[in-house]
Amino acid sequence: MYTGKTVFTQLLDHLPLHHFRRCVKRYKGNYKVQSFTCLDHYLCLFFAQLTYRESLRDSTTCLLGMQNKLYHMGIRGKIARSTLADANEKRDWWIYQDFAHILIHHARELYSKDAFGVNLKETVYALDSIMIDLCLALFPWATFRTRKGAVKMHRLLDLRGNIPSFVAITDGKVHDLNILDVLIIEPGSFYIMDRGYTDFDRLNHIHQAQGFFVIRGKSKLSFRRQYSRPVDKTNGFQCDQTIKLIGPSSSFYYPEQLRRIRYVDPQTGKSYVFLTNNFELSAEVIADLYKCRWQIELFFKWIKQHLRIKAFYGTSENAVKTQIWTAISVYVLIALVKKKLNLDITLYTFLQILSVSVFEQVDILQLITNSAGTAQNTCGCNQLNLFDL
Repeated sequence: MYTGKTVFTQLLDHLPLHHFRRCVKRYKGNYKVQSFTCLDHYLCLFFAQLTYRESLRDSTTCLLGMQNKLYHMGIRGKIARSTLADANEKRDWWIYQDFAHILIHHARELYSKDAFGVNLKETVYALDSIMIDLCLALFPWATFRTRKGAVKMHRLLDLRGNIPSFVAITDGKVHDLNILDVLIIEPGSFYIMDRGYTDFDRLNHIHQAQGFFVIRGKSKLSFRRQYSRPVDKTNGFQCDQTIKLIGPSSSFYYPEQLRRIRYVDPQTGKSYVFLTNNFELSAEVIADLYKCRWQIELFFKWIKQHLRIKAFYGTSENAVKTQIWTAISVYVLIALVKKKLNLDITLYTFLQILSVSVFEQVDILQLITNSAGTAQNTCGCNQLNLFDL
């Protein structure tokens, strides 16, 4: 039964705030804080992400315009731009990272049985990174090149539900391969990577941990073919081979057998070579698994286009990482609510509706239903279309 809560407050009902308070206590976030607590800080940033605010002044102006609703939104402290700026500089960003990981854990449980395009019981991950450009004059700590600053976001995406299971934020100089050193490999799981992650020492670590990898092979690879399996060349497959590496370095770091599959896309004519340590799945399934890696590219594109991680509210490392982790929290929470309410709309549509309705006192499910009905009525009107073909 609906009790008259605003949309923003209904979203907060899905946040495990008791876990948030534990994160705050772990890092002593409220130590010597009198009025503007870590929860007030998080909710202000959450509001800014949800409603596409471009600056701290923009956020505080909108919130102060709804002063009579702030208490019911969970914001108890006095809001001011300087107070919010100080919180961005001083509140430990690890608080918001740990809380985002808690949300990620809940989301992965909800999406654990979802299909993702390939009929597999095992967990399938896609690994990639994205560069977030920064002005070196404003962000001198974000060293990347002589005249350019940047931070890099590394993500391991669970393809069931497109939920990030691992996120690391480093400076731009950290190579993608270094992230493989900190990943905890799950036995039986698949890790899909682009050829930028080709390092046979690290791939052998995945193999020894009983995980499976599918990676796009580089053009210059020294190997010796041992066996060949029959393939259906009408579907674009050219070969399915069992190989051993013969390069002096690669054979030392990966002495085991590898499977090499060559595939030519019938539509584009582009050739792909896949390397994997899995010898059980068919060549078609291996190719489909790598094709699913595109989901992480779409995920990065969605994050950059629809959340605030290009215009930052502060220039310190703490402020930047706090904002990025808050953005991740928003994405995961929207995915959580969408799954719990069983909404048949995209995350983009859901976020757009929420962004203009946070102060509305209407049930979220009713809001989405009415919005969908309005869209259908608009499309079904009798007015002629200008470009009707």
